[in-house]
Amino acid sequence: MNGLIMAGQLLLGLSLLVILHELGHFLAARAFGIKVEKFYLFFDAWGFKLFSFKKGDVEYGVGWLPLGGYVKIAGMIDESMDTEQMAQPAQPWEFRSKPAWQRLIVMLGGIIVNVIVGVLIFWMLTFTYGKSYTVNEKLTNGIAVGNIGKEIGLKNGDRILAINGNKLIRFEDAISSKVLFDGAQLTVLRANKTLYISVPDTILNKLSKNDKDNFISPRYIMEHIDKVTVPDPKVDEQSFIGKILDNIFGRKFEKPIYPAYSAGIKPGDSILSVNGKPITFLDQFKEEVSANKNKKITIEALRKGRAISFSPIVGKDGTIGVGPNVKEPESAHVDFSFAQSLPEGASMAWSTFVDNAKGIGKMITGKLSARNISSPIGIAKVYGSTFDWIKFWTLTGLISMALAFMNLLPIPGLDGGHVVFLLIEMVQRKPVSEKVLEKAQIVGFVILICLMVFAFGNDILKSFGK
Repeated sequence: MNGLIMAGQLLLGLSLLVILHELGHFLAARAFGIKVEKFYLFFDAWGFKLFSFKKGDVEYGVGWLPLGGYVKIAGMIDESMDTEQMAQPAQPWEFRSKPAWQRLIVMLGGIIVNVIVGVLIFWMLTFTYGKSYTVNEKLTNGIAVGNIGKEIGLKNGDRILAINGNKLIRFEDAISSKVLFDGAQLTVLRANKTLYISVPDTILNKLSKNDKDNFISPRYIMEHIDKVTVPDPKVDEQSFIGKILDNIFGRKFEKPIYPAYSAGIKPGDSILSVNGKPITFLDQFKEEVSANKNKKITIEALRKGRAISFSPIVGKDGTIGVGPNVKEPESAHVDFSFAQSLPEGASMAWSTFVDNAKGIGKMITGKLSARNISSPIGIAKVYGSTFDWIKFWTLTGLISMALAFMNLLPIPGLDGGHVVFLLIEMVQRKPVSEKVLEKAQIVGFVILICLMVFAFGNDILKSFGK
């Protein structure tokens, strides 16, 4: 069921964006009197389709291959590779008969719509829900530092005062792209001493394999155990499909273990110490437990005013199966008027577009691993197994801006590839030969297939912890 919810959200979000992207091409083409023959969600590869209908001179339909969509514009060399049509004399309603500037607008139509959709989504989210953030100056206990944060010199309890000399108001800015993409200098207060710590611009490579909590997070006071993982017959036995996958990939299924449950820990217990070390903060508890994988530890706790001791054996993953309740840091909320929300939403959309450009640039220069490229499998996991409208629209807005950027890349087969050839035509004042365009389209198609295979391979390997 969880997989279906993730897949359903992904399918809904991408379908909306693909339809709107193609609608941008469609409307621009029709505005200039260019004939559009097909408008498809997904690809009807080899002539197979789920359904279709014709209205006017346009065939609308849904293909079987869910890798995007397309509009077939008459007189244009595209993914259909309709060379027979291109061999006929040009007609006045065809793409190739129109001035270069009109064809350029048609090719940019989808990208422009994706940008508009992204801005609109973030605008409406900001207007409807406002913005909440963690007040940095209220983090009197400082930050909790993960392994990656420790590598650059940060310590638990540090207080971040500024980023690149600018006072830090919202803690979230310390884990934003302005720090993780560009590198930054953090002004840190440690035991009444001011330090300056540099964040390398390659740090995202390590964070891509972990979560941001492995860098820094607010330091949470640990109050009591909120939940304890208990045996569940539905997950304790490996499924039939799981057995097949394990045989293929050589993995060995192990039944889940429940250290806290077996040791007698219950919700409501307040942890006082682990192996004799006093526990106040969540990071102290996590570090002491994870440092004793596959070992027995001694936990002192308080239950209804009475001290009690437990001796669980820590699992190989460094956990004992508890969900601690913590005291959340103070937060603030800002509401925006309808007009105020527009620049805020536009800024969020633009930031996403720029982050995509920076990410590609870092991959080209070798500062960011290509293992960060995700396929629909990875995107579906980000949507999650529970439906949340705020999260759904936020991710859909992010993907819309990512699609706008990706389609602008100068790869033949993408809108950006067509744009490049049109710009060349406008400079040299004559069209690029159709043979060159056909060969470029084939090369672009091969590149895109390779990227797709690579992205799917990435996510499949990540699913198996590789």
